[in-house]
Amino acid sequence: MPWILRSLLVALPVAAIACGQPEATRSLAAVESAAPERAAAPSAVAARPRIVFLGDSLTAGLGLPREQSVPSLIQARLDAEGYGYEVVNAGVSGDTSAGGLRRLDWALEGDVDVLVVELGANDGLRGLPVTQMKRNLSEIVGGAVARGVIVILTGMEAPPNYGPQYTSEFRRAFREVADEHDALFVPFFLEGVAGVAALNGGDGIHPNAEGARVIERTIWRALEPVLARGARDR
Repeated sequence: MPWILRSLLVALPVAAIACGQPEATRSLAAVESAAPERAAAPSAVAARPRIVFLGDSLTAGLGLPREQSVPSLIQARLDAEGYGYEVVNAGVSGDTSAGGLRRLDWALEGDVDVLVVELGANDGLRGLPVTQMKRNLSEIVGGAVARGVIVILTGMEAPPNYGPQYTSEFRRAFREVADEHDALFVPFFLEGVAGVAALNGGDGIHPNAEGARVIERTIWRALEPVLARGARDR
């Protein structure tokens, strides 16, 4: 499967030098601003059922105007096609699976129908134990499913510098969590974007506006059949 290989290997050493920390301890936030952009808290009362994107800077849309982030593009598609949902961008730059788990209750506030989980990239960049990441993702997905929320789990790839065994276990963990909880599964959030210079910003990691549109189409293919089974213009 094509993925992030070359761009991560270039970006990580640059980030480590710039911040004065070892490469293995740097997160995806190493190429981000010192003060990460946090997702706006959802309103206390929602007029429409929600689709929540729980993720890191790839979800937040680092380096892009808010309206060009993947969740915003999904909102525009929903509006254009007559689906009455509110999309919540709960992406926090630099977040790990553990951070996402801590934010789960907050993310599921209100009338949430669908949770899209995009986490794990920073776990992989830091070389955190796969068992730990898998446990966090399982608690996130399982917790949402237990509340009657439909979950779309997106996979991520680890950089190659931790060895083939880590890379293989990392990739497999996402599918195993999805299977365990009968969640919908998108094998790679950055499919068709990772490693393609024309679809990424200057850091080689975060998608540009065109890359975000590619990802939006990937997510929509998983999301639209779910919505089609429900009510339109709710």
